[in-house]
Amino acid sequence: MITIETPEAMFALGEKIGSHVKAGDLILLNGALGAGKTILVQGIGAALGIEGVTSPTFVIARTHKGRIPLIHMDAYRLLESGREKLFLDDLDLDTEREGAVTVIEWGGAESARLSEDRLEITIDRAQESREVTINPIGPRWAGIQI
Repeated sequence: MITIETPEAMFALGEKIGSHVKAGDLILLNGALGAGKTILVQGIGAALGIEGVTSPTFVIARTHKGRIPLIHMDAYRLLESGREKLFLDDLDLDTEREGAVTVIEWGGAESARLSEDRLEITIDRAQESREVTINPIGPRWAGIQI
């Protein structure tokens, strides 16, 4: 577990994670509204040479061009509307997942089925600081220290 005290530290953690990603990677982010999920994704984007990452809440998914494209999805509205059976591969994205890094905010069990290799990140904001738990799943992430 990693304790994060500031938005800048959350961004820096995203940059650190982003320095390890490669095309085809899947990252699932979970945490309450305002926990810092989008700031973490902004840091991942920065490591890929991407600026201007914003929350895709109202469009569900955004694709950003960078050293490796970043597909940033927010599944919150899908969950709220009871459409959790709509998978990322059902969306008409400009970039294929195999050639991009895919980050899904509110990524639950339906999102996890997209890859046996993934990072599952949970951000707990029960206090002023955030407690970030990073759970590497599969051989792709074995041995990588974040």
